[in-house]
Amino acid sequence: MRELPDLHEDRIGQALGAWGIRPVALTHLPLGFADHHWRVTDTSGRRWFATVADLSRKGYLGPTPVRARERLAAAMDTAARLHDDAGLGFVVAPLRTPEGRTVRAVGRDLVLSLFPYVEGASGEFGRPLTPYLRGLLLDALARLHRAAPVRGVPAAPDRIGNRARLDAVLEDPSLVGTPGPYSGRAARLLAENTKRVRARLEEYDRRAARIADAPAVVTHGEPHPGNVVWRGPRPLLVDWDTVGTAPPERDLWLVASDAADLERYSEASGHAVDPDRMDLYRLRWDLQDVAEFADAFSRPHTADRDTAQAWQAMEEIVARL
Repeated sequence: MRELPDLHEDRIGQALGAWGIRPVALTHLPLGFADHHWRVTDTSGRRWFATVADLSRKGYLGPTPVRARERLAAAMDTAARLHDDAGLGFVVAPLRTPEGRTVRAVGRDLVLSLFPYVEGASGEFGRPLTPYLRGLLLDALARLHRAAPVRGVPAAPDRIGNRARLDAVLEDPSLVGTPGPYSGRAARLLAENTKRVRARLEEYDRRAARIADAPAVVTHGEPHPGNVVWRGPRPLLVDWDTVGTAPPERDLWLVASDAADLERYSEASGHAVDPDRMDLYRLRWDLQDVAEFADAFSRPHTADRDTAQAWQAMEEIVARL
């Protein structure tokens, strides 16, 4: 996120004590979308990467902040086990406190996770990778998908998060209310496209039911270029909050671009790829985003760079559904 959250940085500094860190500098990093990030520097000059998640805006992890925290903690624990126990060095995993925890509360519905500070070239969501880099990333995903599930790995949810709220707003767009500058626009957009969005939701439900028994592997969930840091030819995957067991196509649709990519992945992983499942997860991604934006614009918000980006994305997604 580009805008700072309603959180005094002293709370972060105090929470870092759980990892034995005494920070002398916290530098906010305007990266990504949904979470907030800081570079942490201690008295010796050593650096870490801190992430604060707002559980009230993590409907895709759970219907309440309590459930979302449980799911986030399970995801962070899974990432740590994939790195430490399964030996997957490309997993940029959270660091544990001496008590073994990977998340710590820093405010109402706000939790902190701490990561190693990784130097490298960062990608950007929506910016295509070269065929060479796609191949390297697919090789890493093949290793992940071949790995035996570690203890506690959650199942990726089939149901779209915030679905009940989205269904209600499609039934009555006025339920969005007027809590912020984008609320009216979001309500009008959904009112004008109710049939389109509903039809795609119904299509998703039908198709998702058909793959309920499909073989599942450990998936990252969001291995797009924005969640990859490159150290030369080595891809490092960050942002593991959506890790979960699911068909491998949950990851592949975000990376593979042609038949050569799919052939390379199949040879490396031993999994035959189903293009229909890839298309299903592409549809799920768009519907999940619409549900999240509908929820976000039903809450108090201001006009800033983050909400402007969210509104632009919502318009684009609804137009292509």
